This record gives sequence, C-alpha cells and structure tokens, in this order.
Amino acid sequence: MNTVHASITREKYKTTIVTDNKHTLVADEPITAGGENLGMTPGQLLASSIISCTAITLRMYADRKEWPLEKIDISITYEKKEDKTVFYKKLTFHGNLDDKQRGRLLAIGKRCPIERIVTSEVEVVSSLND
Repeated sequence: MNTVHASITREKYKTTIVTDNKHTLVADEPITAGGENLGMTPGQLLASSIISCTAITLRMYADRKEWPLEKIDISITYEKKEDKTVFYKKLTFHGNLDDKQRGRLLAIGKRCPIERIVTSEVEVVSSLND
C-alpha cells in the first residue's frame, strides 16, 4: 500500500505533501483564491498525475516495442461540466513513427493506471486517527 501524507497549518492554503519514500511537494491555491500560489492546486496535481502516468506508460510501451519515439509532449486542460469534470489530453509524439504506431500509442495512453482510476468508480474511506 502506498501512503501520502498532507499537512496544513494556519498559513493559507499552503499544504505540504510527503510520500512514504520521502518525496515532498507543496500544493496551494492561487492568490485570487486566498492562497500564496506556492504550488499547484489540487486540480492541477490530479491533472499532472493523469498526464505523467500517460507519459510513463507510453515511454514503457514504446521502449518495449523498440519504436523510435524520441519525445512525448502532453498537455491537459479540464473543466467542470454539469455534474462531472472533463479532462482534455493533447498528445504529440516526436520520432519516426507511422500512423499505425501513433494510433496505437494514443490507444495505450488511455489505459494508464491513473486514468483508469479516475474513470472508474472510486471509493474514499475516511476515518479519524486516535
């Protein structure tokens, strides 16, 4: 099981996040929302999780197939639409790839573990520490 810990003090709205293997980052809100803009917003962190997982998944796949994929660029935007959030990923593949390889990479990119999590039914169980 992986563990991520978040801690916030009275400093609006700086949140320090530490993983179980000691990686640290800061989340915050923009100044317009009362934060100090010291890090990505929670929504940006989620979007970053999706595209970084996509990039890693595609790199692994292309390496396994020994395809000449030199670089992957991915951008993501998201918006709230009625009762759901929609993410829009745009992928650019650099390298001497044919149309079939590009199409396959696009399909594989939709199957990264994080995208599968956010598009599935998810349950969050909350409890208090003693």
